[in-house]
Amino acid sequence: MNDRPLTLMAVHAHPDDEATGTGGVLARYAAEGVRTVLVTCTDGGCGDGPGGVKPGEPGHDPAAVAAMRRQELQASCDILKISHLETLDYADSGMMGWPANDAPGSFWRTPVAEGAARLAELMRRYRPDVVVTYDENGFYGHPDHIQAHRITMAALEMTGPAPKVYWTTAPRSMMQRFGEVMREFGEDLPEPDPAEAAAVAEIGLPDEEITTWVDTTAFGGQKFDALAAHASQGENIFFLRMGRERFTELMGMETFVRVQDSTGAAVPENDLFAGLR
Repeated sequence: MNDRPLTLMAVHAHPDDEATGTGGVLARYAAEGVRTVLVTCTDGGCGDGPGGVKPGEPGHDPAAVAAMRRQELQASCDILKISHLETLDYADSGMMGWPANDAPGSFWRTPVAEGAARLAELMRRYRPDVVVTYDENGFYGHPDHIQAHRITMAALEMTGPAPKVYWTTAPRSMMQRFGEVMREFGEDLPEPDPAEAAAVAEIGLPDEEITTWVDTTAFGGQKFDALAAHASQGENIFFLRMGRERFTELMGMETFVRVQDSTGAAVPENDLFAGLR
């Protein structure tokens, strides 16, 4: 531990995911001298194209979208002061049920062992003290998020567990508040059918099950700017409509569930590196 910096590795599915769920911790720990490593698994090619053109519509070019989003990702990393960006560049699989799920080269179709072996190589290189990724459902059921979870946990088995491993989550109380803010900002929310409502109600965790609450309020401006760097996807990023102040108010606390630990640090905790420094 004395011959290298403490290291945080965040494994995300797409360009812009790094800012939404972990932008605060990436900025905070970079400011504290922690080496921050972002692994982005897909190229984001199923995002919006210029002018908001959607996947499958005339004029949508996944390769061009991916190139544009790579530039935006680098800009986000610069804002968050991320030490190292690693891209696996699998093809974006799109939302669950899209034809892109089964396209050749899609992340969803990639054998877990293959993706895990590539990620394990990065873990051996950087030797992270803390690894962050999604839960088994990818937080909300996106196939690339689920696959990112799978390859991360498999890579940890290949390399030996990191001292601390976390899954991103959200407290149910915050999800309720988020719904209120969406209505406040005039989002036209159709009445969901009962199945959809039940699925949304299962996103996140009851507050008492969250192990780790990290205050990143001081870095809310950086997090907002990092998200804004993904300008091509602005139509899909509701958070940007709030403005920096309201965004920081709502998104200033980042929450996680600790799933592996060798430090014995007590929970609940307010620091991903509790027990390591």
